[in-house]
Amino acid sequence: MLKYKIFKGWLWTISIWPLPVLYVFSDFICFFVRRFYRTKVVRENLRTSFPEKSEKELKDIERKFYHQLCDNFFEDIKMLTMSKEEMMRRMTFGGLEEIKKRHEAGQNLHFLYLSHFGNWEWIASINYRLQQWGRSGQIYHPLRDDLTDQLFIELRGQYGGVNIKMKETFRRILQLRKEGINYTIGFISDQQPKWASIHHFVPFLNHDSAVFIGAEHIARKVDAFMTYGRMSRPKRGYYHLEIIPMEDHPASVPENTLTDRYFQLLEEDIRKHPEMWLWTHKRWSRTKEEWLRRQNELANEGKTAE
Repeated sequence: MLKYKIFKGWLWTISIWPLPVLYVFSDFICFFVRRFYRTKVVRENLRTSFPEKSEKELKDIERKFYHQLCDNFFEDIKMLTMSKEEMMRRMTFGGLEEIKKRHEAGQNLHFLYLSHFGNWEWIASINYRLQQWGRSGQIYHPLRDDLTDQLFIELRGQYGGVNIKMKETFRRILQLRKEGINYTIGFISDQQPKWASIHHFVPFLNHDSAVFIGAEHIARKVDAFMTYGRMSRPKRGYYHLEIIPMEDHPASVPENTLTDRYFQLLEEDIRKHPEMWLWTHKRWSRTKEEWLRRQNELANEGKTAE
């Protein structure tokens, strides 16, 4: 498609610059982005998540967050031309031996809980580390813009991992299990489900939060061992993901236990480095009160139909 080739070519001309130069662009653009891009949403999210913090503290988090957001933008563009060697130097992983150990014990499916924290796109490079004894995959929700969606499918897939549409998750995972190959599947599960997909709420950042339960639900069915990815940023342009074991056999613990634990771990990380999480989404627009009201309406409609 010509339109996509032009779009990708334009981004490529940006990508060929070294990261230190791109960070100069990031700092410049950040000056404008933090004044016009979803500022009200960010401030409301921060204010309601951290009622104990002063106005000064909240503004400092906001400023640092927008710098992280702009850095992510240029770091993602850099993926177009970054060599394997540079990516492996800049994006490191810990705890891989825990994955290998469980694969050797006979479990070929591994679900890795991730979030919109730090630069989550670079995590797709984990496939470089797994190639000797497995393969990676990532669940994704198609973006509204077709050009951007195609770009990110290419960026994530260039490392050799499998891209799995969210709506096809269970079917595709069953297919992958039949292949007999060891798979690490990343689930970014921190955003808000649609009304029809809400089945569970957890206390998260001072809110009753509707959450996705799909990762744990599927893991219980296919006996995938589950881990949590703890992201850190040692310095600008460098990230580390520490893989923390959660449960080898999810069906052996009460339902939603691992979902709850995921959000506890994520909140710990966000409270330590709030600027690294994605604050631009309307994360808490679907409240528990409104969900209960809708459930009652549906129940009453069912009784009337009877």
